Amino acid sequence: MNIVVPVKLVPDLVEEINIGSTGLALDTEWIRLIINEFDDHAIEQGILLKEKGGATVSVVAPEAEGVDDVLFTAAAKGADRLIKIVGDFEGGLNNHALARAAKEVVQGLQPDLILTGVQANNDIDGPVGPLLAEYLGLPYIGYISGVTVSGGKAQARKEYPGGLVAEMEVNLPAVLGIQAAEQPPRYVAVSKVRQAMKTSSISEHSAEALDLSGSAAVGRMFQPETGEKATMLSGDPDEVSSQLVQIFKELGVL
Repeated sequence: MNIVVPVKLVPDLVEEINIGSTGLALDTEWIRLIINEFDDHAIEQGILLKEKGGATVSVVAPEAEGVDDVLFTAAAKGADRLIKIVGDFEGGLNNHALARAAKEVVQGLQPDLILTGVQANNDIDGPVGPLLAEYLGLPYIGYISGVTVSGGKAQARKEYPGGLVAEMEVNLPAVLGIQAAEQPPRYVAVSKVRQAMKTSSISEHSAEALDLSGSAAVGRMFQPETGEKATMLSGDPDEVSSQLVQIFKELGVL
């Protein structure tokens, strides 16, 4: 079985994030990028399927600072092929453009199963998974927390709000948006990653002129504005209750 896992890097929300001078995007000069958490789960799910029934796992990522470390880490976990999409990304890379660029690579790999993260913290114009499925003409199921494959079909465990779980079956090839792998992404020691750097190689795929169409247009990006409508109440419970009743009366609620 041939499994392809497209991944991307996203801003590390632990670090301080600033808005760029244009007011339309983040300042990327000092921003730290890490692998999208859900994409990491997609890699883990692919490797688990490989360990259970045999498969070739290919990880595809667009060029960005730190992407080589992400790819070699995937190799240290068990990925077989590492592919980096290179191109002129200085003007930005939205999900529509990324899905179109990944389409060319994925088609060449002829996958039976494509696993993507179900979402990311910078998905303002739709997750990559459904977009890639649309461009490839393949079925898509999202919010998956477990996958088994047999007889040219994938059985996906899909979670719904309220604790509901559904088991769905889809003919391969297909795209699945992974919310959580069947086990947390495995930890690999730095020494093992360094070993992967010596034994594994990253192949490059050049992306043609990026098509950024279809994305949401950002009109303004700003820090949350401080409001002045908060009223702090003090006193014992009876006093606070009286104050609340008075406020509600003034607002016309009571």
